[in-house]
Amino acid sequence: MIDSHCHLDLDAFADDIEQVLASSRQAGVTRFLVPGTTPAGWQRQEQLAAQHADIDIAYGLHPYFLSAEKNSDSRQLAELENRLSAAASSLVAVGETGLDGVIDIPLARQQQVLEVHLKLAKDAGLPVILHHRKTHHLLLKAFKDTGYQGGGVIHAFSGNAQVARSYIDNGFVLGIGGTITYPRGSKTREAIKAVGLEHIILETDSPDMPMSGRQGKRNSPAFLPDVVETLVSLYDEPATTITSQTSDNYYGQFSRSR
Repeated sequence: MIDSHCHLDLDAFADDIEQVLASSRQAGVTRFLVPGTTPAGWQRQEQLAAQHADIDIAYGLHPYFLSAEKNSDSRQLAELENRLSAAASSLVAVGETGLDGVIDIPLARQQQVLEVHLKLAKDAGLPVILHHRKTHHLLLKAFKDTGYQGGGVIHAFSGNAQVARSYIDNGFVLGIGGTITYPRGSKTREAIKAVGLEHIILETDSPDMPMSGRQGKRNSPAFLPDVVETLVSLYDEPATTITSQTSDNYYGQFSRSR
């Protein structure tokens, strides 16, 4: 299994990261992708990747953490461009970026930052990792407006089959995690069953988005088998098929991780 989205650089893992990695590997996780959210986290990501050959990284500015300080986004985006140009060997994508229709950061500002990410990804020849919340139509519009065709991952996908196919048509795979382990995830389960196993990859979003039955606990890549178990039932395929196909999908999208 590959955990395509886990924030192992966060303070939640500071005290026991080695134990978390060990337990996750024991559970069958063979690779981890740690996406970026803030400039402060990029250095920690680099350290983790330098210490562990099975960790990939991405650099980005998450919409949650865009600063309230005037002009700070410009400085952070310039720093992001510099990081991408340095091209660490473990760097496989740009992100986490995206659009969130619920937070207080104005959408127009989020869209400007997203467009810069898409341009940087295009220039670097890298896929993007995209966050969404009530913004599917705006993300699809951004691809059209910017001419972005580099693909990537729709992190924590939730939506119907029509939306899923729209992303797939734009070269994206769907990041699937704990949401499908809950009864309320039926719409997402139906959507990913309709589009097929060849268009999804596994993720946990650790330490957030706990699996069903693990509410109130820190999420971990070690719990990725919970997602696989749900997919086994959904696709009526053995776990080996689920893990093999989703790993192939990961490497197909993040070719630098090979």
